[in-house]
Amino acid sequence: MENLLKNPEVTEIQVVPIKPVNGLVGFASFVLDQSWYFSSIGIFSRPNGSFRLTYPSKKIGSKSIQIFHPIDKEVGQFIEKVVIKKFEEVTNNYARYSSHYSE
Repeated sequence: MENLLKNPEVTEIQVVPIKPVNGLVGFASFVLDQSWYFSSIGIFSRPNGSFRLTYPSKKIGSKSIQIFHPIDKEVGQFIEKVVIKKFEEVTNNYARYSSHYSE
């Protein structure tokens, strides 16, 4: 557990851009510390042009229960940084070759 807190490793990052809907611009998955696979992570745009991640939840009645999410702030910020960097790389490459995304 010490490795996770001091030096997390995020690999196999996959992002899928989508046509924006209410701020949702894509989905991501990744492997954490070669031991955990995380998927269905939403990528949302913020009004200032930056991005944020949301983690899956399940609606039970009128209540939403989070399925998983980082509980350590520094690990969460690190994951957000590397996933958003990958998202920006993918969307920049996609926009370069497709006029549909840049519209």
